[in-house]
Amino acid sequence: ARNWTMPPLRPERERRERTNHASVDNTCKGFDRRENQREAGFTMAEILLSLTIIGVVAAITLPSLTGNINERTWNTQRKALYARMSQAIALMPALNGYGTFTISQDETGSKSITEDTAAEAFVTEGLSKVLKINNICDNDHLPDCGIVTSYTNMEGSLNAFPTTLSELNSALTSPASLSGLDWGTSQNEIDTKIAAFETQNGESIAVVYNPNCHSDPMVTTTDSDGNTILHDTPFGPLMCANFIYDLNGNKGPNTVGKDIGFMSVLYPTDSVVVAPVPLVRDASSSVTPYNAGNTCNTQDSESRAPNIDEAASMFYNKNLLSNNPNTALYWSSSVISPKYGWAYNLDIGYKLPREHTQGRALRCVKR
Repeated sequence: ARNWTMPPLRPERERRERTNHASVDNTCKGFDRRENQREAGFTMAEILLSLTIIGVVAAITLPSLTGNINERTWNTQRKALYARMSQAIALMPALNGYGTFTISQDETGSKSITEDTAAEAFVTEGLSKVLKINNICDNDHLPDCGIVTSYTNMEGSLNAFPTTLSELNSALTSPASLSGLDWGTSQNEIDTKIAAFETQNGESIAVVYNPNCHSDPMVTTTDSDGNTILHDTPFGPLMCANFIYDLNGNKGPNTVGKDIGFMSVLYPTDSVVVAPVPLVRDASSSVTPYNAGNTCNTQDSESRAPNIDEAASMFYNKNLLSNNPNTALYWSSSVISPKYGWAYNLDIGYKLPREHTQGRALRCVKR
């Protein structure tokens, strides 16, 4: 018998089988790598540490980011509201004379208002004809229009929300001490009650109304150099209407300069609406009008010196700014002549002509 042996593999088959063996080896090595990768993953402690770091960073950055978004939203809403109110006031006839009063006097001569429909009538019979309004509330139902019971003023003090003109600013309804001045008494306006309304855009607005508002009784004189000086009553024009607005109703933060602000209407005919947004602090305790613009830009690039009507609005709403307003005279941007400009006292509210070279305090505002 012949001794048979296995014939040698053909070269092609040998190469194929060697390749298959290599594939099996590589597959095993692949499993080994994946197993090693599992063993090299993050531990639970490392994951928790990473999440903690992310949380801390988010807690630091999110409030600032949210605050910036809210600030831009409030600025946009504020400007839109001012535009609507300005257009509405321009469409109204003379602003004085709305509402009725009943004033009684007791045996001691003390007078009191027993009936007051002024602010409510101003909104119902006047403003609602030219502005879209959802709801009108009398003095006894201010919260029904989203008016809060308390707010935070610009210096951070929590105050009760005013319900009458005297609570807004007592200097408007009582004589002020003006020793050394020739004009005598303060604005001495009627202590009217505050009404409120809601707009279709969701703003809640409290209304202070003065039915006896008037324009300046101006007197022109000249100084020793022949420069023109304009004099008027120390308090200038009487406020016709004052609006305290809350851009988001009774939602927070209910803080002046954020969601709460004010605008004032002066002059019964050809009325002017101003809505200054004062900065939190004075820009300077002594500055001349020549340096006022640069001083405001240094404090805030978007701010400027207030004109005389804006300064008057700041006086009307002084409690919204501070519980202890500065008694200094503040410069306005309103010019009388090349030598004189108007300065305004934000405490008791009189305005005086002063030479441009004199140093006065400055409180900058934004539009």
